[in-house]
Amino acid sequence: MDAWAPVDMRAYRRCELCPRMCRVDRTCGERGFCGESNLLRIAAIEAHFGEEPPITGENGSGTVFFSGCSLKCDYCQNYQISRDGLGQEWSLADAVERIARLHATDRIHNVNLVTPDHFFPHVAGIVRGLREKGIRIPIVCNLSGYQRVESLRAMERFVDIYLPDFKYSDSSLAKDLSRCPDYPSTALEAIAEMVRQKGFLDANTGPEGAGDDAHRGPRPHPLATRGVLVRHLILPGKLRNSCEALTMLLLEFGADLPLSIMSQYTPVRPASRHPSLNRRVTAEEFRQVLEHAEALGFRSLFVQRPDESFPSPCGEEPFLPDFSRTRPFPGNVRQVPT
Repeated sequence: MDAWAPVDMRAYRRCELCPRMCRVDRTCGERGFCGESNLLRIAAIEAHFGEEPPITGENGSGTVFFSGCSLKCDYCQNYQISRDGLGQEWSLADAVERIARLHATDRIHNVNLVTPDHFFPHVAGIVRGLREKGIRIPIVCNLSGYQRVESLRAMERFVDIYLPDFKYSDSSLAKDLSRCPDYPSTALEAIAEMVRQKGFLDANTGPEGAGDDAHRGPRPHPLATRGVLVRHLILPGKLRNSCEALTMLLLEFGADLPLSIMSQYTPVRPASRHPSLNRRVTAEEFRQVLEHAEALGFRSLFVQRPDESFPSPCGEEPFLPDFSRTRPFPGNVRQVPT
């Protein structure tokens, strides 16, 4: 028997999909930490050009931004949908049809599901629907890292690529910013399960790829079809957290783990308890973290440098979204390599 039927509501009746283990009955309208009921809500579905090169490719990643979140970091740049509840109700059929249309018109390389873990039963239904339509492109799960191993096992047959974050090595920082002091241990266990299922990403960088800016636009690069790529977002003023996070990943998974080091942090709300979070990451902070990654010997690095952004056509931050717009990301345009 399959883990979940096209949409098996049983998983929502005493919800234990994420490590919060709220155990509320979402089918009766109760809402746990994620803020969502059993009704599928999505804020945007579009071709996205802000991922790492083997995910973005030339035509973009077909990205589905789900409303709600099981983590809700204080600094989230997607706060409109993760914390403020922006988004619309979608039927399963409409979501499948929209993704299928995007595949037909834009030739997206994959389906990229962003923070989908609190909607995993619907995700299973979406994947079934796409496969029934003959769409066989990879399914990407773009996750916070804060997942239950049991839920990941139930999703194994529906996912090809995992893009988990590893945000925190510091439990107190995880508690302060995301209310989950168990994040480091939980995320390491979750990532280990993802690696067990899919292995490392099958389109890694070699020496010629080290230093690529994941958000600069497509470069000649093989497209990923399977595996795990771990992301780490540098937080301003929290260098010890970043360096220790990279060390933990090395000790757990070795130097061949594909790793993406991101400097895109942008303050979106005043952070009175953490004044350093009211600014961007500096070039010096980024340099120290990158040098630590290189000293650890990581061999598959994707790098987004703080001084290597490209302007959007409107002069806005290219990948700082506004989900009240039809197209949330001003940087979601095909970039011509130079």
